[in-house]
Amino acid sequence: MKRAFSVEQPDFELSPLTGMNRGHYIEMAKYLLERAFLHINSINDPLTFPPVPGKTYPQPNDPDWRWRSLEFEALERTFTLAGPLIHVEPEVEIKGIKLRDYYSLQMYNAFTPGHPNSLPLPEDLPDSTYQFTCEFGGLFKTLLLMPDTIWTQFPEKQKEEMVVTISKWAHHRTTQNNWRIFNVVALSFLKKYGYEIDDELLKSHLLWVASYHSGNGWYLEQTYNYYSISLFIVYTTIWNRTFGDEFYPEIAEIIERSARKLMESLTSFFGRNGYINMWSRSICYRTWVSGAFPVAFMLKDGALIDAGFARRLCSGSLLQFVTREEFYYNDIPSLGFYGKKEYMVQNYSCPASPFLMFLPFICLALPEDSPFWTARENEGFWEGLGEKTKTVVLENPGLVLANHGKSGASEIIPGKVYYDDPNYSKLVYNTCFPWEDHDPTGGTSMEYSFRSLDPRDVRGDDINFYLTGLKVDNSSEKNKAFSISQSMVFNGVKGGVVYRQAFIRKPPNNGVGYIIDLADIIIPGGVIRVDRTRLAFEHELTLGHFGLPHINGEKAVVSRFNEGNKEVITATIKGRSVALIAYTGWDELDSVVHANRNAEADESTVVFARKKRLEKNPAMEIMITVMLHKTDDSGWTQEELSPIKEFEIMDVTPVFSTMGAKITLSDNKVYEVYFEEIDGHRRS
Repeated sequence: MKRAFSVEQPDFELSPLTGMNRGHYIEMAKYLLERAFLHINSINDPLTFPPVPGKTYPQPNDPDWRWRSLEFEALERTFTLAGPLIHVEPEVEIKGIKLRDYYSLQMYNAFTPGHPNSLPLPEDLPDSTYQFTCEFGGLFKTLLLMPDTIWTQFPEKQKEEMVVTISKWAHHRTTQNNWRIFNVVALSFLKKYGYEIDDELLKSHLLWVASYHSGNGWYLEQTYNYYSISLFIVYTTIWNRTFGDEFYPEIAEIIERSARKLMESLTSFFGRNGYINMWSRSICYRTWVSGAFPVAFMLKDGALIDAGFARRLCSGSLLQFVTREEFYYNDIPSLGFYGKKEYMVQNYSCPASPFLMFLPFICLALPEDSPFWTARENEGFWEGLGEKTKTVVLENPGLVLANHGKSGASEIIPGKVYYDDPNYSKLVYNTCFPWEDHDPTGGTSMEYSFRSLDPRDVRGDDINFYLTGLKVDNSSEKNKAFSISQSMVFNGVKGGVVYRQAFIRKPPNNGVGYIIDLADIIIPGGVIRVDRTRLAFEHELTLGHFGLPHINGEKAVVSRFNEGNKEVITATIKGRSVALIAYTGWDELDSVVHANRNAEADESTVVFARKKRLEKNPAMEIMITVMLHKTDDSGWTQEELSPIKEFEIMDVTPVFSTMGAKITLSDNKVYEVYFEEIDGHRRS
C-alpha cells in the first residue's frame, strides 16, 4: 500500500489545479478505508483502533462503556467515508469485505441489546451526556441523506429491534448548543420512517438550535468556531432537504437563510491552495469545514459559490493532509494536525475521531451532473487579487478574514475569545503558518505573553490588590511563568483599523489594569500593529511572530539589523519567511527555539519582541510593530521592510482620546489609530 495518497492519472483538463475529479474522490475514500480495515480480519470483527497514549480516550482503567464508545465512534465516523462510497458503488469491497454487508452487520450488532458488541442503553449508565449521542447524530445525518446505503436493506423485523436503542438515545439528555443537533437528526430520522417520537421534544431542540444564530451565517457554540459551519450549517442543511422542509418549514427557512449568508464569506477562510486554517478546538477534524462546499449545492435557490472554485478548495483541503506520510498513525489519520501531536487534541477525542474530517465526502451524494463535478476548477477571487489583500469583516462573530494575494495565505483574526487557549487566543491564524502551543518561558508565537513583576505577585500575596495583606490563590511559583491573554473582545472596524482588546487578567479582580488595546492595520503580506498597553504594574511582555518549523531538523536562518528608527529581525526556512519590525515601544528583538510546540516539527524558531517595565506605575505606551510573512524563497527587500513612512504618537488625539497614533504608509496612505471610547465599543 502507498505510504500516502497520491492523485493517479490526474484530470488536468477538468481540474488544472488539483487534478481531482469525482473518480479521484472515490479512489481516495477507498484508499483511506483500506488503511482503516487493516485493523480487522473478517466481517465479524468490530472496527476498533489501538488507543493512543496521552489524554485522549479510552484510558487503561476506563469503564467498559468507554470501550464501546471507541468502537461505535470508529464504526460511525468511518461510515463518513463508507456511506458515500456505498451510495455510488453498492457492491464495493475493501479487503474482500463488502462494505454494505459489513456496516449493516456491525450496526445491527451495536443496536441490538444483548449482543456482545451492543451499546449500553441510557438507563444502564449514570444520568449524564455521553459520546454515543454525538455518534448517533453523525450516523443518522448520513442515513437521512443516503438511506439506500444500509437502512433500506434491513428487514422490518431488524429495524424494529434496532429502533429501541436508537429511540432511547435520540430521546436522552443532551448538552447545550451543537449537541441538540444530534438529537434533532436522530429523532427526525425515526419520525421520517414512521416511528413514534416525542414531537414536542424535537420542536424544542429545533427552537433552541435556531436561537443560537448570531448573524453572518454564524451560530454561537461554546464560542465562535468551526462547529458553526460543520454542524450548524452542514448537518442542518442536510436535515432541511431530507426532513425539515416538509415537517418544520419555518425553522428550515431560518437555517436556509443562515446557510446562504455563510456562503458569502466561506471561501475566504481557505488559502489559495485550498488549505484550511488551523483554528479553534477539535482541530483533529481538520477538513470537516470543507463539507460546506457540497452543501452549497444542496441549497434551494442554487449555490452562491462558483462550482469550480468550490471543488478546487474542497479538493485542496483534503490533499493538504492525505498526501503526507506523517498524517497517518497506526495507518489512520493521526490525532493532531499534520501528524500526531498530543498538545493539539482534547480528552473527548479517541483514535477514531479524526475520521469526521471526511465530512466533505457527502459530495458523492450530489448527482454526477452537478456543477460541483462538471465545472472546471478555478481560483475564484484569487485570480484577480494580484499582490493586494482582500478583507472580510464578520461583525457578529467578531471575525476578520484576510486573503493575501502576495503570499496566497488566508488569515483569521478573531475578536470574541473567551479562553486562554491557543486554539482561540492567537492574534491571527494563518493557513501557511499553523499555530504553535504556548511556551510559558516567553516568546509564544502570535501572542502577547505577559509575566507580572509586581512584587506582590512575586511574593505570592494579595492577589486582588485590595490591601488585605492576604495570600489568596496567588501562587508565586505560577507567577514566574508567562501567561497569554485570558480573553479578547471585538471593538469594531473604523477607518480601516481593526480594534480589539486583549485582557491579560480578567475582571472583576483586576479592575482595568491589565488590558492591551489592539489595533490592526492589514497590509499586503502582513499587519501593522499599533497597540496600546494599559498594564498598571511592573511586568514583562513579549510578542511573537509565526513559528517556523525545523523541517527535517533544518533550523531557521535568523538575521537582524537596525536602520533609522526601526529594528528588524527575520527568520527563514525553505519556502517560508517572516519579518518582525519594531518602531517603538519595545526594548529588543530576539529569537527562540521552541521544542514540542509546533504543528509541523518537533522544533521551531520564533522571532519576538520583548520589553520590561519596572516602574511601580508604568505609563501607557504605544507599541508600533510590523509583522510580515512570505511563502517563497525570495529575500526581503528594503521596500518590503519599510512599510511605514512616518508616524506620530499623540498623548491626546484630535477626537480627545488618549495615547493614539497617526501612521503614514510608504504609499502615503494615512491611518488614524485613536482608541476612541474603545471600552464602550466592546462586543464580546
